[in-house]
Amino acid sequence: MNKRYDVVIIGSGPNGLSAGVYLAQRGLRVLLLEAAETAGGGMRTAALTLPGFRHDVCSAVHPMAVLSPYFQQLDLGRYGLEWVYPKVSVAHPLDGEDAVILSKSIPKTAANLGLDARSYQRLMYPLANRIDWLLEDSLKPLGFPKHPFFLANFGRKALLPATTFARLFFKEKRAKALFAGCAGHSVLPFDMLFTAALGLVFLACGHAVDWPVAKGGSQSIANALLQCFQASGGAIEYETPVRTFEDLPPASVYLFDTDPLQLAQIAENELPQGYVRRLRKYNYGMGTFKIDYALSDAIPWKDRRCLEASTVHLGGTIEEIAESEKAAWNGRYHDRPYVLVAQQSQFDATRSPKGQHTCWAYCHVPIDSERDMSVEIENQIERFAPGFKDIILAKSHMNTKTFHTYNPNYVGGAVTGGAADITQLFTRPVARLNPYSTPNPKIFLCSASTPPGGGVHGMCGYWAAKSAFKKSILLQ
Repeated sequence: MNKRYDVVIIGSGPNGLSAGVYLAQRGLRVLLLEAAETAGGGMRTAALTLPGFRHDVCSAVHPMAVLSPYFQQLDLGRYGLEWVYPKVSVAHPLDGEDAVILSKSIPKTAANLGLDARSYQRLMYPLANRIDWLLEDSLKPLGFPKHPFFLANFGRKALLPATTFARLFFKEKRAKALFAGCAGHSVLPFDMLFTAALGLVFLACGHAVDWPVAKGGSQSIANALLQCFQASGGAIEYETPVRTFEDLPPASVYLFDTDPLQLAQIAENELPQGYVRRLRKYNYGMGTFKIDYALSDAIPWKDRRCLEASTVHLGGTIEEIAESEKAAWNGRYHDRPYVLVAQQSQFDATRSPKGQHTCWAYCHVPIDSERDMSVEIENQIERFAPGFKDIILAKSHMNTKTFHTYNPNYVGGAVTGGAADITQLFTRPVARLNPYSTPNPKIFLCSASTPPGGGVHGMCGYWAAKSAFKKSILLQ
């Protein structure tokens, strides 16, 4: 690695790859260093159970990827990425009654919601009809929005705690439950400010597009980004861990698609100690426990319409989900955790042998937890799909330690890049006018630990690359 580059990027997750594409397309000499044997970070697919079953290791269902303002610019279909769409985005089963279904049609979704139908439509039409505006202004660092009046109207609702929002806007449990399932993607207790935001965004995305899966697995997204990067002149080296700054080749600029702790460790001697101390105080939030199943048949949901959804949110009422998330945040466990289920093989036949299926399920747990939550997850699925346990052929689980070993960015099993609470939503990893820059003008952070945070959308890498591009020109 004696060759000099304009830019060296450490890590090939969605943000490292996105940053690499942006910079390579502008004529810079870019090298991407990946510690693993393959690119992808959270976008990998593997045979975790039985031959013929392909499981997504981390990310599974991708509304934010297909709607990403940056990914839409890249036309990743040219590089082999194919999206597979379900009939509906989300099913939310409830005890003793039909599941609540989030479909692309706002009227059809509202028809699930009884007395809350009109309120739901009033909330959703402005957001779904301007989904491009919503994502353009929300998937970016703090600054003046392009659509200030629209975003201000959204922000008045988004800043509320999820429980407060549900109480103010909905009367009955069905609408509250549907909203709670989407708000749970925030990985925060529902009594915190801004937890309503992600619930609203995910609902609006479900009315813009049926939440898709990538044909062949989430690895297909990584493969397409990598091909785009290489077609633009970028280079990648695998099995090249970076432990100290001296491991890096000469370059004008370095971008770290890593968590703050790794940045602090690798670049400790290149950064002021005060800044390093702040990086080490970063809050990672909750951890994750996940199971992948090989199944002999489709999941036997009580409400068979659940098979039409790429994602099923389990947890019952908003009160039950809020209690579960609060427990994990406070270091406790819940007998009935909020569980996210993805059933990719219902729509993508490449994932499993004919007639058989995969199931991807996880719940939130205390950070650094090593407790096996298999029983709790399976009981939650069985609660709404009696007979589920009878169709399990094989399974593979990942606790927080396994996640951290798989990807060092997942500190304590936090797969979203750290808590996006009010103290870190706009100032992650530390408070700076440019959250991607560091006190060293050659070093930038481009991971999910920067705005807008976790998810496969590439926007953290995009915004960091724009900052780094300006700096690389000045330093050359």
